[in-house]
Order: sequence, then structure tokens, then C-alpha cells
Amino acid sequence: MVLGLASVPDLLRLVFLPAFAWAAYRDVRTRRLPNALWPPLALVGVVALALEAAATYPFAGYEGRVFLVRVGFALLFLLPFAYGAYFLRAFGGADAKATMVLALGLPTTPAYALPAGVVAALPPTVLAALPRTTLPLVPSLLGVTAMATLTNAVLVALLYVGYLAVGNLVRGRVGLAMFVGRPTPVERLADRHGSLLRTDGSLPRSGLDLDALRMYFRWRGCTLADLRADPAAFREPDFVGDTFDPTDGATHRGPDTGGPAGSGAATSGAGSDAATDGREADDWAGTGFVQAETEETADAGDAETSGTEAGTVTEAGTAANASEAETTDTDATGTGATTDTDATATDTDEATDDALHDPWAAAAFLDAVDGSAYGTTPETLRSGLQTVAETDRVWVSPGLPFVVPLFGGLLVALTLGDVLTLLLRAVGLA
Repeated sequence: MVLGLASVPDLLRLVFLPAFAWAAYRDVRTRRLPNALWPPLALVGVVALALEAAATYPFAGYEGRVFLVRVGFALLFLLPFAYGAYFLRAFGGADAKATMVLALGLPTTPAYALPAGVVAALPPTVLAALPRTTLPLVPSLLGVTAMATLTNAVLVALLYVGYLAVGNLVRGRVGLAMFVGRPTPVERLADRHGSLLRTDGSLPRSGLDLDALRMYFRWRGCTLADLRADPAAFREPDFVGDTFDPTDGATHRGPDTGGPAGSGAATSGAGSDAATDGREADDWAGTGFVQAETEETADAGDAETSGTEAGTVTEAGTAANASEAETTDTDATGTGATTDTDATATDTDEATDDALHDPWAAAAFLDAVDGSAYGTTPETLRSGLQTVAETDRVWVSPGLPFVVPLFGGLLVALTLGDVLTLLLRAVGLA
């Protein structure tokens, strides 16, 4: 014991608290964590584990076997669990790395003795109520603090769900979406994190990621206000024109995407080039959660320059069945019948035709970023753009980063202990 408080390995493990506190703060602000954060923490965890193993060697007796079981659980279960959750997209990269670091650093239960002065200052009734004078007060039944941190984190996340629900309830927003999101004015989306929440079905569904939305605006060289000022020009442009670096959609890097109309690249007008000045549906109806669906149909007369009939645009913004959109060489246009001799389109006609079959240039954007815009599909992007263009308030799921409840779970695990164990004891099951 060092200064009568804790062993050297357990003191080393205290480094995790400030590191996770900073990670939680940064993740809330930017939704980005540097990869350089995790190797030093993993090293601290490995050193602490090695020191504890050396002190326990040759692992004789009950305590030695329990140590091996706990370390085996952490390394052989929690490490693969974190990787599997990442592989299945249940965890983000930072969430998986944080869980792996905890598995390496906290495979057993540390012990921190309360200073004698603190114990002496406690009232007798409080002291009698304490299960012990060593932190954590209620160690987990399994004895693996990394696992206790995970279960505590789940409970912290449930508290956040309750916070959202109560906030919506007191404002009269009653429905399933009240547990996972909140209505947000569209003009505030530029610096918000999370995803649009689709509420047009029986259950709320996650829609367009707001980082992907920012990437799209930066790629087009425009702002949200530009799009809302002239959505038709963005929905069916003659061609996209010059594009710019989409960045990764983070709010803290890249151009602002929420300024007033005209503050970014000029928008493309109908029949004109997209602006190139070099800058980088779900509607809340007051008491309901019904998405404001739109359906726009482009008829043959609206697509005269292409020489073919445009497809019907659905709620998700996709073109209807290709067989409905195609015409023969003898189909009539808005100005007269075509002939076999003029069936060959010019380059401009082809560009216009491509634009009409790719509303909002969604597919072109995803091709430009190699389809890596946080799992966004052309249909999801089109639906989201249609929503933010036509509605003033949308439901947004904040998507609390799991590193935040992980920090809360770690803080509780090192002080109070395992909340699940405490609850089981309260009902007589432990």
C-alpha cells in the first residue's frame, strides 16, 4: 500500500478517470476522439496488470485462481466483445477502443482505502451504514471492474433516455420518439450532432446523419440556408459543377454550413452552373409525430431537354421503376415528336438527364466520397435533404456517444461500485 491508500497498480489505474473525463467532454463537443489517446492508456493498463500479476504469482490458492479467472474473463470475453460490437456497428471506433482499454486496465477490482481523517469525520450513523471503508463500496459479484463499468454505463445511458422523455413530456410531445430525440429548428442543424429521426412509421427510425449532411454541403460549396432558399436548383441542377473538400463533417473543422443564404458558394440556379467560389422529413406538427411526406412527380413535359420521360420521385427521393422512365426513340417531347436521326443526345442533354435521375446529386456525392459518409445511402440523403428543405423543425436523435456513459460508469464503479450488484442485493437476489 502506498501511503496507506492503495497498491501501486491501483494507483496507476486512477489515470483512467481524468483521461475518460476528457474523452467524454471532447466526444460531446466534437464527436471525434484522437487515436493517440488509447495507446498510452492501454500501456498503463498492461503495466498495472503485469505488476498485479507479479504480486499474485504463482497464483496459488483461492485468490490466485480467482485472479486468473477474472483476467481471463476480461481478456477473452470483453476484448472480443468490443471488437465484435464494432464489427456489427453497435459500437463506434472510439467506443470499442475505450472498452478494450478498460478490459486491459481493470480486469480485477481495485481497492482504495478512505483516508483515516475522512473516516473519523463521518457521523456514526453514516459510518455504520457503509458496507466498508474501502472504495468501491459495493464491488461487483464477478469482480471485474471493466464489466461493472459497462453495466453501469448502460444504466447511465438509460438515465439519458429518461431525461429526453421527461423533457419532451413536459413540453407536450407525447409519442415513441420522445425517448430517443427532440424537435430541433432546422437552422440549428449546422452545429448539432446526431441524426434526423424518421417518425413516419410505427416506430421512430434513424435517418440522415448530420455529419453526412455537413459533408454534402461542403462538397457542394453551399450552406443550409442556400438550399432552403432555392431547393429546386439543388434538387434538379443541370449539373453539379465544381465541388470541394467535404472534410469528415465535423463541426469543429471545415467551413460553416449554417450561414445565411449567399454566405457560402452561390447556389446553382435552374439551367446554370453550380456555384464555385471555393468554399469548402421529419416534421414536428406540435402534438404528433407524423412525418411530413412529400411526393413530387416529374412528367415528360418537365424533362424536355433530355428526350426521355423523367421517373416519379418517391418519398425517399428515388426514381421510379426504370421501365416507367424509359421512352422509345419515337416518344413525343414537349415540343414535338423525335426522330431516329436526332436520338443522340448532346453532352449537355446527357448531363441534364443524369441530374434528373440523381435528385440532389446524392449518388454523385457518395461516389465522390467513396460511399463512406457514415453509412448514408442515396435514398437516405435525398429524403433528409427534402426534409430540411421543406420543414422548419425536425426531430433529431442526439446519439449520445457511448464514451460519455462509459465515463459515468467508470466513476461509479470506482466509488460506489457495481450498481447491478447493489440492485440485486436490494431485492434479495445477491
